[in-house]
Amino acid sequence: MSVYRFSVTTNRGEVQSLSEYKGKVLLIVNTASECGFAPQFRGLQKLYERYREKGFVVLGFPCNQFLRQEPRANDEIANYCELRFGVTFPLFAKIDVKGPDAHPLFRYLTARKRGFLTRDIKWNFTKFLVDRDGEVIKRYAPATTPEKIERDIRRLLNM
Repeated sequence: MSVYRFSVTTNRGEVQSLSEYKGKVLLIVNTASECGFAPQFRGLQKLYERYREKGFVVLGFPCNQFLRQEPRANDEIANYCELRFGVTFPLFAKIDVKGPDAHPLFRYLTARKRGFLTRDIKWNFTKFLVDRDGEVIKRYAPATTPEKIERDIRRLLNM
């Protein structure tokens, strides 16, 4: 089992298989543009720019489950994040990351790597690092900045 067996919906409403990212190191993040952690978008973008040529991709999954901090429609989120934070990495359609309607990808991620005391995602900007084989390697708390993850990314990229 790996993340490659899942399909997700793009912010344009198209279904996309994560197998398209086979062989890449992924950082999968549940995002929200109105969250107090939203400035992390800039750090995520820097990591994406710095390592995408080496086979690294950030995948953002907007979520409105935490205090409704992602109020925008799917077609507005990417534009807003690009203008406000410079984001060019892939942002997908809004999803649930916990509860009965949680997307199967996030059910899988949380089953593979537990958080502190529980599997549930507690807040926006929870991050999952996935290796080139699609295996979940590590989970990071929302407060963990992208800069603190860079060393782990470099290791998976054999740098």
